Amino acid sequence: MIKTSRFALALLGSLALSNISTTASFADVESNDPIKLTLHDWTGQLLTTKIMGSVLQEAGYNIEYVQADYIAQFAGLKEGDLHVAMEIWETTGREAMDEATATGKVENLGETGMQAIEEWWYPSYMKEVCPGLPNWEALNDCAEEFSTPETAPKGRYLGAPVTWGGFDDERVEALEMDFEVIHAGTDAALFAELESAYQRKAPIVLWVYAPHWAPAKFEGEWVEFPKYTAECYNDPAWGSNEDSAYDCGKPTGPVWKVAWSGLKDKWPGAHKAIEGFNISNDEMSQMIVEVDLDGKDMDAVVSNWVDANKDRWASWIK
Repeated sequence: MIKTSRFALALLGSLALSNISTTASFADVESNDPIKLTLHDWTGQLLTTKIMGSVLQEAGYNIEYVQADYIAQFAGLKEGDLHVAMEIWETTGREAMDEATATGKVENLGETGMQAIEEWWYPSYMKEVCPGLPNWEALNDCAEEFSTPETAPKGRYLGAPVTWGGFDDERVEALEMDFEVIHAGTDAALFAELESAYQRKAPIVLWVYAPHWAPAKFEGEWVEFPKYTAECYNDPAWGSNEDSAYDCGKPTGPVWKVAWSGLKDKWPGAHKAIEGFNISNDEMSQMIVEVDLDGKDMDAVVSNWVDANKDRWASWIK
């Protein structure tokens, strides 16, 4: 799960619970009530949501952005207190999504077009001290090479904010790894530490995900764990540790869109538009670079995308 830059934090402060009303006419929309789109704590999700919100505003809908926890938001979606979540990652949110859709109160509106990877990652220079990489057992044999004063002699794995899920603590326990999981407080802190370590060639293994700028900017590799299967997460008897689940890597796959099941009846045009939303990893990574690395205003980046893709999103709201 991205994941907040200093720019995104500022945006969250200004947008949380704010109502952004469209200047377009409401004459053709089914209801003037605000459609509530959730905002999380990573740059890509803010971009995705703002793009969708801007397109819906172009169609005349009233849009409200609400800051919400990535996993806990499903309670609000089930009750209709929240209406749309634009990024549920196969890697970390699938279980919560499946539980919610099974109730019939939440609907999966399909793929966003982005393909997700979230896994342990290390800079290539760490192979000098741990040549068996990317194999996870080799990583474990080299655990002390990844230690810090707070974790020694165990290695340190710098995990994402705890709200992102991902089962890293469970994975370390199930695979009996000599690592301690230390969770970064924010997306910004996670990648600031990577920036610092990379410049100094300091030891680090951490949560990295794509689409994001980090795998493109820095030379490195994903750790290769036992391949994920659904049984690994659901059946403790599966895998090398017969007493524990999560003795494998994380899943990969689509980033999904979900909505309160009442959306299609109250705002059928918006429902159709959200189903049509589609964006690629390359497009998203480039926008994240513009915001996180180039320091561009997020609203300006969103506006530029909307202006450059009018023919494309016009088909969503047709």
